[in-house]
Amino acid sequence: MNDTASSAPVARIALVGDRSEAVRSHARIPGLLDVLRTRDGLDLDAYWIPTQDAHEDLTGFDAIWVLPGSPYRSEAGVLAAIGTARAHGIPFLGTCGGFQHALLEFARNVCGLARAGHAENTPGLTDEDALVVPLACSLVGHEGTVRITPGSRAAQLLGTDRAQARYHCNYAPNPRHLDVLREHGLAFTGTDESGEVRIAELPSHPFFLATLFQPELDGDGTRAHPLITGLATAAVAHARA
Repeated sequence: MNDTASSAPVARIALVGDRSEAVRSHARIPGLLDVLRTRDGLDLDAYWIPTQDAHEDLTGFDAIWVLPGSPYRSEAGVLAAIGTARAHGIPFLGTCGGFQHALLEFARNVCGLARAGHAENTPGLTDEDALVVPLACSLVGHEGTVRITPGSRAAQLLGTDRAQARYHCNYAPNPRHLDVLREHGLAFTGTDESGEVRIAELPSHPFFLATLFQPELDGDGTRAHPLITGLATAAVAHARA
C-alpha cells in the first residue's frame, strides 16, 4: 500500500447514474475503487446516487462522477448534479453519457442556450436545438486513438499526446454548437483521428473533465485509468482542504 494512505483523508464521491450490473462500466467501479485505495493510497467513500435523486444537495461531496448508462431516468437530476460540481468547484468527471450531459448543462446554464437538447432524450429536435446528436456510425464496442491537446489537464494526466480509448455510445456533440461553448470557456482537448471532439474540460475549474469514451473499461481493471486517478487525487485534495 502507498505510504500516504494512512495520512490521506477519506474523500466522499457521488457516483451519479442508474446503477445496473448490465452496464459493464458500473460493474468495474467497485474494483477500481479498491485499486485506488490499495495501489494509490486514495481512499474514496463512494455513494451511488440514482439520477432521480441527484437533485439533492451534493455540495458535501468531494467529487461527482456522472457515469455511463443513458438514457438516464432523470435528465434533470443529472444536469443538477453537473451544475453543482461546476458552480461549487467540486471535482467532476463525466464519462460517455456524463460527457454528453456536461456539455448540455454548460450550454443551457452558461451559454444561455435554453432550448439546447439531447436527441436521445428529446426525439425530433431541430438541428438548431440539438446539442447532442446521433453518430453517423455507432461507437458501441469501438476502440480508437484520441489526440490530446498539449498542456491541457488531460495531457498532464495521461502524459502523452495520443491515447487509446474504448467507447460504448451512439451520440456525440453537434459540431455547429462547439464554437459557442468554446467562447464561454469550455475547452475541447481531445479529438479522434478525424477531429471529432472526445474530451472536454473547464480550465477555470479545479478539476472538471469529461470524455465521450469510457476510461472505466481501460485495461484489465488492475490499475485505474490516469483520468480516474486524477479525479480521485482531486477528491482527496478537496477533502483535505
